[in-house]
Amino acid sequence: MAFHFPIKRLTLLLTTGLGWCTVLAQPVPSTLPVEAQKAAQSVRPEAIQGHMRYLADDKLRGRKPGTPGYEMAAQYVEQQFRSLGFQPAGENGTYRQAVPLRKGQVKEAGSSMALVRDGRQFPLVYGRNFILSPNFSQTTAEVEAPIVFVGFGISAPELGYDDYAKVDVKGKIVACFNGAPTIFPSNQRAYYSSAKQEMAVAHGAVGVLTFSLPTDIRMRIEMAGPRARQAVYRWVDKQGQAQRTFPDLKAAAILSDSTARSLFTGTAKSFEEAMAVAHRSMPQAFPLNSSARIRTQTELSDDLIGENVMGMLPGTDPVLKDEYVVYVSHLDHLGVGRPVKGDSIYNGAHDNASGVAINLEAARLFASLPKAPRRSIIFVGVTGEEMGLLGSDYFASNPTVPQDRIVANLCLDMPFFFHPLLDIVPYGSEHSSMTKEVEAAAKFVGVQIAKDPIPEQAVFMRSDHFSFVRQGIPAIYIKSGSQTGNPQLDGTKLNLDWRATIYHSPQDEIDQPFNYNAAAKHVQLQFLIGYLTAQADQRPVWNEGDFFGTKFGQRKAVK
Repeated sequence: MAFHFPIKRLTLLLTTGLGWCTVLAQPVPSTLPVEAQKAAQSVRPEAIQGHMRYLADDKLRGRKPGTPGYEMAAQYVEQQFRSLGFQPAGENGTYRQAVPLRKGQVKEAGSSMALVRDGRQFPLVYGRNFILSPNFSQTTAEVEAPIVFVGFGISAPELGYDDYAKVDVKGKIVACFNGAPTIFPSNQRAYYSSAKQEMAVAHGAVGVLTFSLPTDIRMRIEMAGPRARQAVYRWVDKQGQAQRTFPDLKAAAILSDSTARSLFTGTAKSFEEAMAVAHRSMPQAFPLNSSARIRTQTELSDDLIGENVMGMLPGTDPVLKDEYVVYVSHLDHLGVGRPVKGDSIYNGAHDNASGVAINLEAARLFASLPKAPRRSIIFVGVTGEEMGLLGSDYFASNPTVPQDRIVANLCLDMPFFFHPLLDIVPYGSEHSSMTKEVEAAAKFVGVQIAKDPIPEQAVFMRSDHFSFVRQGIPAIYIKSGSQTGNPQLDGTKLNLDWRATIYHSPQDEIDQPFNYNAAAKHVQLQFLIGYLTAQADQRPVWNEGDFFGTKFGQRKAVK
C-alpha cells in the first residue's frame, strides 16, 4: 500500500534499521537487583514487531469491540498469557471480564437547535452549525434557556481561577471555549479541559455549548464533526445505569466557529475581546444576548458487550502478594470505516497494537524472573478505549481483585517510537512517590526525563491510566520525548505531523518506520518501574497536597 506519512523519508536518518542487539547496552551502572537487570537485558525487539504485525493485520479488521476481529485479538493476548504461565485474572476463573455497554445515537431528524434573540428564532443546521451529544437519561430531551458565556467553563479555585465566581447559571445554558488556561500545569490543564459538563452541572446549568478558539483547529466541527456524529457508548453498572453521564444536563452541543461568533452579537464583549481575555488566562463570564431552544432525540440500546482480557503473575510475599500492580494497554481500535486513500481498515498499528505488544514483552520479562516479585502483577488488555476509556474505567471501578489492593497502574498507548528513545515524558510521575521508580528505570535504560512538550493535546486525560487516577490509584503513562539524536529533526514536530496525517486513519499500519530498539527500551521502562513498585516495602502514595491525590486519592487505606 502506498504510504504518504512524511517521516518515512527520514527512516535512515532515524536509524530505524539498527540491529536488535544495540538496545541491550546499558551505559549507566545500576543498583538494581541482578535478576532484574538480566531480565531487562533479555528484551526482544523482534518479539514486539511480531505481536504488532499480528494485531495490526488486515484480517483483524481494525479490532473494533464486538467484532470477530476484536475476538481474534483477545484470543491472541489470552494465549500469550497462557504460554507465559500467567493465571486467569478475569471473571469466573477465566481470562475475560465482560464490560456491558449502552449505545446512544442522536436521531438527527428529530433533533434541532435554534437561537432566540429579540423575540425572533434563528434555526441552525445540524452538522453545519451544531452537533448534539446523546442524552442517556431521556430519549427525548427539550430545553429552552438563556445563554451565559463562562470563559473556559472552569472552576479551579485551588489554581486561583474561577469562571463561575461572579455569575449565576442555575437553570441556564452555559457557553464556553474548549481547552483550559495555558497558565495551568500540564496535567491540571488536561483534566479541566475535559471537565466542562461536570463543572456546568455543579453550578446548576441545564445545557452546555462548547466551541474552539480559532487557533484550536482540531476541535472544530470541520475536523471533529464526523466522529462527533457517531454513536456514543457508556458502561452500565449492575443497577442498569449508564455511568459518566449527567442526567441534570438537558443538552450538550458543539458549535461551529461562525455560530459561536454570532452568540456575541450585541453583548458586553465581542468574540475577539473574549478570545483575548482567554489568551491571557483570565476568568470571565457575562450573559449573552440569546437563548437557545434545543431538542435532542436519542436512540438507546444495550447491544454490545465488550471484554477486557487479563492475566496475573501471583506475588511471592506472604502479605504483599494480595496487593497488585496493574498494567493496561487498550486492545481495541476503530474497525472498518470511511475509506481514506483507498483503504477502509483502521488497523491501529501504533494505536495501540504497539502498547499491547510492548506490555506483552514486559509480561514475558516478569515471567522470566527466577522468582516473581513480592506483589502480584496483572496485565490487562482493555476494550473500548476509543469509545471513551470504557474498558479501563469499568475495570478500575469494578476490578476483579479488591480495589483498595491495587497499588499502582502503568499504562502504555502509542508511545511514539519513530526515532531513537533518548528522553521520555512520564505523565503522572510528578504526582506520587512513583517518581523514584521512574527515575531509577530511566537511569538504567539511559534516557532523560523531559516535560510535556504538547500540553495543549491534554495527553494526561486521553488514555487508560486516568481511569485509575480517578479511583485514587497512582498511575504512570510514558511517551517518548522530543530528542531524536539528530539536531535537524524535532521529535515533537514528528509527533504532531503524525497526529495530523496518520492518527485515527487507515494509514496507521505496520509498514511505518518504527524503531523497534526504541520500543524495546519502552519495554525495559515498563518492566523496571513495575518491578521496583512490586518489590518496595511500601505501596506508592500521592505527594503531599497533590492536586489529583487530593481530588481522587481519599480511598480507604489498607491496614
